[in-house]
Amino acid sequence: MTPIAVVTTVATQAEAQAMAQALVQRRLAACAQISHIDSIYRWQGRVVHEPECRIVVKTTRERYPQVEQAIRELHSYELPAIHALAFDAIYAPYGEWIAQACDADDASRSPHTP
Repeated sequence: MTPIAVVTTVATQAEAQAMAQALVQRRLAACAQISHIDSIYRWQGRVVHEPECRIVVKTTRERYPQVEQAIRELHSYELPAIHALAFDAIYAPYGEWIAQACDADDASRSPHTP
């Protein structure tokens, strides 16, 4: 399994927490990190400046289709930003933890490793 980070943005902390919780509970993500950001973007013919929350989801390339589908189902935006970033290099034990945590067939739990 190949570890990746999937990134999306949402409007509120509550939405970010609910989405992150759902992805981890469904074993689609090993972990999800939430940060507050300022976003400036063009939308429907105007420039918008709004606060958002960025969610960085640690998952695997093999789980990407399910992660994208879940984010689309849970997202409040008409056109959510959803994109994946490959890791050029990763600490091998951490990569193994991501793979194990996202394995729907693996009922064992790993120690907390964000």
